Amino acid sequence: MYDDDAAARLELVRTLRDLGISLAVVRQLLSRELSLPDVAATHAQALEVHIRILQRRRAVLTAIAHRRPAPEEIDLMHELVRLSQDERRRLVAGFLDACFTDSGVATELPAVVRSMTPHLPDDPTSEQRRAWLELERMMQDDDFRALLRRLAEGHMADRPPGRTGPRRDVAAIVHEQVTRALDAGIAPTSPRADPIVAELATRYSLLAGRPDTTELRARLLSRLKTINDPRREEYLRLLAEINEWSAPETLTPAFDWSIQALASRVDAQSA
Repeated sequence: MYDDDAAARLELVRTLRDLGISLAVVRQLLSRELSLPDVAATHAQALEVHIRILQRRRAVLTAIAHRRPAPEEIDLMHELVRLSQDERRRLVAGFLDACFTDSGVATELPAVVRSMTPHLPDDPTSEQRRAWLELERMMQDDDFRALLRRLAEGHMADRPPGRTGPRRDVAAIVHEQVTRALDAGIAPTSPRADPIVAELATRYSLLAGRPDTTELRARLLSRLKTINDPRREEYLRLLAEINEWSAPETLTPAFDWSIQALASRVDAQSA
């Protein structure tokens, strides 16, 4: 009853239906009222949007499964995942401005701001989407913004008057000086730690352009306690995953050692 053309026509209809094209549109295609390439392009764009929505939902559900957030956090994550690309750019710009503009870092050290800027790829992996969701949540956190402002203000306060351009920061000095103490198993309160603490204080005094005094060591101790906030390291870890950078080395052990070593000596000198 049916020839090969009818079978081919039926197969085309089944294929188009499997691709989600309605019977009304299929009828228009078969009668040549619509162009197949145009319909295919339109449906491909619609599917792309739907895929992105599904990926965002998957990121939220995965984050919920991993973190077990409170109900209000779930509401926040749901709102964040619905942000458009432009809204996300505005969120990042507002976050960076709030953290780095008033301190002068954005103007004098734009490379620092660039190093803290996330760039989600056009086709991110599920891990990058999950990391972005966590990062968006952090960027919305007023306490975390306040922490980064304190870090930026301390960074600028460590610069001697008239000093411009990039230079080593406190974290780099700690990593350089304390790693050998950790490798050697030197306790932070032991006499063997004295020369390492002295060198750490000397490097910081050179950085800040001020003499090595008890007051300066107390200031360094305060700076290290702020830098050692685990949220800073978590932000850097998420940032590296999103931007496809190498995972940052944890400096928590070096900061812990430095804080304990400095605290014991500053307390002893102040007593």
